Amino acid sequence: MSYFVTGTDTNVGKTLISCALLECFAAQGLHVIGMKPVAAGGSLRSNGDTPDVPLASAAGCDASGRNEDVNLLAAASTVQVDLELINPYHFASAIAPHLAAQQENIYIDLAHIVASFNALQALADVVIVEGAGGFIVPLNDTQDSGDLAVQLGLPIILVVGMRLGCLNHALLTMQAIAARGLTLAGWVANCVDENMAMREENITALQQRIAAPLLGIIPFQAQPDARYVATCLSVASCAARI
Repeated sequence: MSYFVTGTDTNVGKTLISCALLECFAAQGLHVIGMKPVAAGGSLRSNGDTPDVPLASAAGCDASGRNEDVNLLAAASTVQVDLELINPYHFASAIAPHLAAQQENIYIDLAHIVASFNALQALADVVIVEGAGGFIVPLNDTQDSGDLAVQLGLPIILVVGMRLGCLNHALLTMQAIAARGLTLAGWVANCVDENMAMREENITALQQRIAAPLLGIIPFQAQPDARYVATCLSVASCAARI
């Protein structure tokens, strides 16, 4: 029982929701691991008490430094594993993954990511895989995040950043997921814009059009808290979908 978390765009709260899902499944007594196959940009820190330090362009940093999203996913996991499995590819520049990889003369090999996922799945009951950017962001010259989801064969959880334009982005993403033959297990309405006009009406419009359960509505948070977000999610309806 593992899931691939994608979003309608970048900065819509995929890491927050991924961590919250880990919290939900861990609360059921399950062994859980969060995975971020490709991380581009961010900062490295030695621990939560030290200031950020310049980013190193190393895939799978050790315990003395890691990408912030990877740090959060590792903290929400109940199984401690090699960070090279959690985050096989990490790049310094906060740009599209395939461009960041080109800058560092690295090829993002989906087979390597799948092998890392398989190793994690052997160690946990649930692996939550967080995609990079939106659903079809390029990963190399010919493959994108959707291709990775297909190779992993996981049901999808879609994070919709509730802001102007989200209807089009969410519905196009839903169509792209269906076109790859994948199951949309559920979606989350993450209220990233505190002042979004007609937010409830937009959520209703999506509920009418997305043929998958709404797993939760996440209120705007100035300081996002995954443990609180976990209380807003219903993973039971997600599991019932697959």
